[in-house]
Amino acid sequence: MRRDLRHGEESYAERTDDVPTKVRLLLAAQQAGRYDLALALANSLKDTLQNERMRLAGSDTPALEAGGWQPISALPAPWAVWAGGWTFYQVVLLEELAGLPRQDEPVDLIVALPVEGVASPAREIRVARLDEAAGTLHEVPCQVYGEVRRGRAWQVHVVFPASVPPHGRGVYLAFCGNPAAELPHYPTALRVRGEGYGLDIETRHYVALLSRQMGQLERLVSKHRHGLELYAGGEGHGEPPNIDWAHDYLAAGGFQKFRLTNWAVCPNYDVVRGPLCCIVRRFGFPHSPVHPLFTPSRFFIDVTYTFFAEVPYFLKDSRMEAVQDFTLNYARDDEWVFSGYSFTDILWMDEDGRVHAGAVPPEHADRMWGVGFFHRTSRDCFFAIRLAHRLEPPPGAGPDATAGIKLYHADAPTLNYQGHGQLWSRWFIRDNPRLPAGVAFVQRNAYVLGSYPEGSGAAELEALRRRLLHPLTIAAGDLPAGVTARRGGALARPGERPEDWPHKRMVWDALREVRDEMLYTVDANVVDMGYIYDVRLQGADVYVLMTMPHQGRPRYNWLGNPIRRRLEQLPGIRSVVVEHTWEPAWTPNRLTDAGRRAMGLET
Repeated sequence: MRRDLRHGEESYAERTDDVPTKVRLLLAAQQAGRYDLALALANSLKDTLQNERMRLAGSDTPALEAGGWQPISALPAPWAVWAGGWTFYQVVLLEELAGLPRQDEPVDLIVALPVEGVASPAREIRVARLDEAAGTLHEVPCQVYGEVRRGRAWQVHVVFPASVPPHGRGVYLAFCGNPAAELPHYPTALRVRGEGYGLDIETRHYVALLSRQMGQLERLVSKHRHGLELYAGGEGHGEPPNIDWAHDYLAAGGFQKFRLTNWAVCPNYDVVRGPLCCIVRRFGFPHSPVHPLFTPSRFFIDVTYTFFAEVPYFLKDSRMEAVQDFTLNYARDDEWVFSGYSFTDILWMDEDGRVHAGAVPPEHADRMWGVGFFHRTSRDCFFAIRLAHRLEPPPGAGPDATAGIKLYHADAPTLNYQGHGQLWSRWFIRDNPRLPAGVAFVQRNAYVLGSYPEGSGAAELEALRRRLLHPLTIAAGDLPAGVTARRGGALARPGERPEDWPHKRMVWDALREVRDEMLYTVDANVVDMGYIYDVRLQGADVYVLMTMPHQGRPRYNWLGNPIRRRLEQLPGIRSVVVEHTWEPAWTPNRLTDAGRRAMGLET
């Protein structure tokens, strides 16, 4: 039944309810003792906040600005022909300042792009390396994630492998703006299995298994030698045992611990999957062992794992923030437990970045910037390199705001902790500190699973630390002078070339005739709603990759069948295949200008 718009919901504000409205209703329901209604309103409030986060949350400063893109015609003619089909380019200059060789080092570049001329950053962005000696451009694999639209600009993360000589530079070019572009498929050693945050992540060097319950790292399996498997056994503390036991805190007076590993399900999470990296972020308040009897909202914890396809380490970034003034007994931000006694010796790193084997001397007990273990026969090794560990005062607070808080960099590495196994545990604050609202504790660690060669193991870990502490510098720049441009091959694959666009445009135009009829009074076609992720043409055969707006509507053929029927009517089309994906999840950022107008949003 069509709604009479003269008396209906014509604006975005009329079609939804905002946070203040829902908070008012929730408080009224709670005060009236209507807890079922209050719970429903709390869920609805979270949905509103998730929507606002997708549409409005701030973003980081891009390395490539939206206004910095140049027309392909400004390139030397051989390179412009090589990049045929694309509209814009920018030069990315990478510099190596630490005197270390960089081979296929992961670079995460934040890029802004103009909405005009770029329909889908995930489809249209490409990266190429300039071989200055040969004068040729060569495509490198790239992964696009975190796609958001803010005003008239897209902002995305672009990950690609970079190779730069010691004290040298690398010149890379980013390209965008090709309506015929297809989602690229690159060969990769990264395999991600599972759904949500409960994933098995396989790289060239190891397999990481995350808890299906709460996303914590449960097991690591090395792909070197005999396949060492690191695990934690037993009953834990009633929760599933993990090798990564952080983060948690002990309440003031020692009454109870609040743990991430007590989550029955992860309350909030973001997941990025792709050919070069997999990122799993989880955030929320830790739970009591008798949750929900005690549900304090005092220490907000945000933890991110980042796994790369080709390197032997993974990263963990975390932030623990006091959101109100409170006192705790102690807190831990890095604790690992290994059952099975896989190691024979302790490793640790001093504040100068030197690796040592054996017990930690008392004078270094609070000055440790790396910790781990190795086996003197098998040479298997697991080591944590501490890249950052700092205390951040509340925003706008004076220098005395954290004067009474001491930050400890110590661990308690042991080869035999009764009832647990081999472990280290960093209690970074202790002795009942009073935390002011807004104070935060930030860490970044790199964890290496591999070998510890006799004679060179320490030097290899030390060199890795230097590389990680001194990443390649990134800047937008100009093409180098004195390079003779030559063409070798082409950037566009069949289907992405300028001559392919008229036929492919016919398909895209036809898709705009397929509507999501659950939105009755507007043109909510599948293209302008952002449901279409990819269109491929192979002769007379069409492949369409689509999504649905949320998992409450899993029967994608409700739209897939109309898509198939419409495209089969096009001249020259023999077959149509429509597939569905939930990765990446649909967001309002995917709406085109027409889609935004239909939904009542500003363009």
